[in-house]
Amino acid sequence: MDNKRMKNRVVIRTVFGLTVVALAFGACRRGEEGIKPTYRELTEAVYASGSIYPRNEYKVFANADGVLQQQLVSEGDSVSRNQLLFVLEGITERAREQAAGAVYRQSRSNLSPDSPVLAEQEAQVRNARTRLENDSVNFFRFQDLYRQNATSKAELERAQLAYQTSRNDYAARQSALRRTRNQLFVDLQNSRSQFVATEEEGSNTRVKSFVAGKVYEVTKKPGEFVRRNDQLALIGSGRAVYAQLAVDESDFGKMRVGQEVAIKADVYPDKIFKGRVSKIYPKLNRVDQSFRVDAEFVGEQPDAYYGLTVEANIIITKLSRVLTIPKAYVVGSDSVWVEQGGEKKKVKFVKGAENFDLVEVKGGLDENTTVVGSRL
Repeated sequence: MDNKRMKNRVVIRTVFGLTVVALAFGACRRGEEGIKPTYRELTEAVYASGSIYPRNEYKVFANADGVLQQQLVSEGDSVSRNQLLFVLEGITERAREQAAGAVYRQSRSNLSPDSPVLAEQEAQVRNARTRLENDSVNFFRFQDLYRQNATSKAELERAQLAYQTSRNDYAARQSALRRTRNQLFVDLQNSRSQFVATEEEGSNTRVKSFVAGKVYEVTKKPGEFVRRNDQLALIGSGRAVYAQLAVDESDFGKMRVGQEVAIKADVYPDKIFKGRVSKIYPKLNRVDQSFRVDAEFVGEQPDAYYGLTVEANIIITKLSRVLTIPKAYVVGSDSVWVEQGGEKKKVKFVKGAENFDLVEVKGGLDENTTVVGSRL
């Protein structure tokens, strides 16, 4: 916490221009002549630390098992949407695709006009029809002969039985041909669906970019074996960045969307970036007792370096002219030592806004009160 407060002191002085000399001078006079409350501008701000991240960040994962054959991008490259990034050699997927393709081609052949399966059954239908026609002619001839008493009834019945058998056989051959056609059609649809599915699975070995942006990290190299759901790369927006900040639990209640933020990064020692609070997350991080607060940059923004460390002041209030005393003179949470009639006396006062160096006095002290250092 001491280190955090030291950082807070440095950031606030840098951002808001507090006079280090004046504060040091006040501290030197502490416990001697004392100071008097003075009117000045007071900016209350909450310290936060964090990092800069790109918008639309996402991790590129492998959708199939295989050996990484081609790495088509490197860290720092700009990529477009649907750009090919990696190519995997998926042995299993390739074999399945080849097998599914063979079945699909065979299914198409079985239902084509030159289908050997259909040709055989169509020939059987034609033969059955020919027999039916012959047996039909023979049956009607025996009917005429029987009416003329030129043949026996037994011969007529044999001709009739042959005719009925041929008719039933022809109908059965036609029905079998229709069933075969229907089954071959179903087989073709199933094999086509399977082929398309395996083709799509095969396309999973060709990994493409989901968004246009910048490659921040590549985690696999050519020749490495990659399993499904292994991370291959990290991609994010190449220009749009935001600050992800951690605010102490004790200050979280002061956060509001739209508050101004002054952001400083070590890699830009002479720059202060402006921003605004864009989102406040309600979940407490129990590891460091902080809440996440996101800030969008307003105007100039830093380059898109992933994870760039920053410190920030989130401005809570800006008061143009208020009565203030140095925070170093405050004893406890709301008391100071004052000089009255040549004696030191501890009194309470009403606090208002504050930052690391100054406290607003809303009651209990005035411009004529002499505030002295604590009794040591």
